[in-house]
Amino acid sequence: MKKWTLLAASVVCSSMMAFSGGCARSVVEASRAEAARSILPDDASQPAGEPMLERPTLRSLGAWWIIKGDNNKNAKVTLEYRKAGTRRWKQGADLLRVQKGANDKGAPSQRQEETSLPIPSGYWLFAGSALMLDANTAYELKLTLRDPDGGKAQTILSQRTIAEPIAPNDLKVMHVIPGDGGGTGTEADPFQGLKAADAAAQPGTLFLVGAGTYPPFVVTRSGEKGKPIVYRGAGDAIIQGEGEKTERAIDVVDMHDVWFEKLAVRKAANGIVGHDSTRLVIRRCTISECEYGINAVRNLKDQLQDFWISDNTITGPSTWPRTKGIENARGIQVTGAGHVVCYNYIKGFGDGIDTYQGPRCEAIDFHNNEIELCTDDGCEMDYSERNTRCFENRFTNVFQGISTQPVFGGPVYIFRNAVYNIQVEPFKIHNSPSGVLIYHNTLVKNGVPMVVMTTATMDNFIIRNNLFIGAPGRYACQMDLGKIIQTDMDYDGYGGGPWNIFLKWSRVDFKTMADVRHNGPAERHAILVTADKAFASRAKIPADLKVEQKIQDLRIAPASEAVDAGVVMPGLNDGFKGRAPDLGAYELGQDLPHYGPRPEGGRY
Repeated sequence: MKKWTLLAASVVCSSMMAFSGGCARSVVEASRAEAARSILPDDASQPAGEPMLERPTLRSLGAWWIIKGDNNKNAKVTLEYRKAGTRRWKQGADLLRVQKGANDKGAPSQRQEETSLPIPSGYWLFAGSALMLDANTAYELKLTLRDPDGGKAQTILSQRTIAEPIAPNDLKVMHVIPGDGGGTGTEADPFQGLKAADAAAQPGTLFLVGAGTYPPFVVTRSGEKGKPIVYRGAGDAIIQGEGEKTERAIDVVDMHDVWFEKLAVRKAANGIVGHDSTRLVIRRCTISECEYGINAVRNLKDQLQDFWISDNTITGPSTWPRTKGIENARGIQVTGAGHVVCYNYIKGFGDGIDTYQGPRCEAIDFHNNEIELCTDDGCEMDYSERNTRCFENRFTNVFQGISTQPVFGGPVYIFRNAVYNIQVEPFKIHNSPSGVLIYHNTLVKNGVPMVVMTTATMDNFIIRNNLFIGAPGRYACQMDLGKIIQTDMDYDGYGGGPWNIFLKWSRVDFKTMADVRHNGPAERHAILVTADKAFASRAKIPADLKVEQKIQDLRIAPASEAVDAGVVMPGLNDGFKGRAPDLGAYELGQDLPHYGPRPEGGRY
């Protein structure tokens, strides 16, 4: 790989500006000129250009910074943020140091594509996010590089979180009914069929799709930013294929600014396919009898970005318990950048909701989804590069909980999720992932509370403040991996014993909690939780994991040992009540987040 000079790195970083959508105001502190910097010791740090922003989402803003030097790995990049126009900075979590080579094509994670952000030899990538922000709000992010061996820089970035897309008031309204061509689009003379509507579509058009059944159709016209083409059901509008004979019910490939709302999509291999597209909105649709609900995984032009997928009901062919092995069926599967997938109800697939491989998989948020009955993974964060986030989702009846096989450097954030009735692993940490933060999740299963079984390596994980509830057995925590590198796992709660051995770490057993506290490589501050008293709803460990369970309220009980038992993680668990954060997905007394489609209201 070619070596970068500081100037070359700056040029490459600048070329990313158009994609990242951010702006930077440099306040770099340096006591020497560029020529002098080049003679700093190898342990010192210096920035290779400005830090860069990624695509904004509704609740998160992500950034990365390439740093040269720091051979002894003691530099830090801190993050502070504030709303624009305010004075006080709020501490965020430090940016994660991405392990060298973790996002390269090939070993160890067997990445198949070249990355969109190659990191040259001798350089480090730091990446991270400001989380749980307000929607449609301007923020400033202050990134500060500090290295005790020399090198300090500070930059302030400005960016706004996105707003939920709202259709403009001045859209031209046209009408569609089932048919095979003809019509002028007026209410008195509507277009006959969606193909006729598409042929007449122009940016800024709202098609009210009347009740009835329509055949699958291919979208050939794009809207414009701020002037979408909207297909909105105005009654029981059904787009229906012929089952396996129909590859795609709605084909919206290589398009932009096209919206689908309140449509029923049925009987196709793929409900909606949006490869290579930009700014698609899929909202309040019902997708059923499809092996794949929403599929957008081809990104050949690096333009697959900024989807809004919300409030949909998507049901698939899978049944509980798993009897067919790993099924292809997927509820929602996306790659690219800048997508928000939220408030959906998904049931009956191999995987509920997934990221996917490609040259870019970054800045994607999955949140507030209600997901049931997944015969493989409730959620896959697989093939993520950095700043993808899975939070405040609820999963029930899943073979595996949340997957990270693999992650190409990260960070991937997995937090505030509630998972009930897991058949095997709460977190699938296979295929040598690197760079994952797992914190404040609640997981309940009949079996080993926390188990990972693979011959592969896990690298650069932080696991904190989770609540693992399981059944009596051999282990409480069975981290049975080939190798565990740079992984900080601690301050979690375990309920449901007794167990013969508390911790298995790679190939070594630590029998008792006392042994772990004195000699263990992890979980030195873990606690025991009384399973029968853990939840205010009195939710129990499932008696038979093969029996489909009802959705449970997993908020903790006031008398639970999980109350105030967590550790403070600045920027990750701010706003807790009591002496310390509570373990698991919920703070004591917290209202349940809204999961799944929201009541209708407002305008789109």
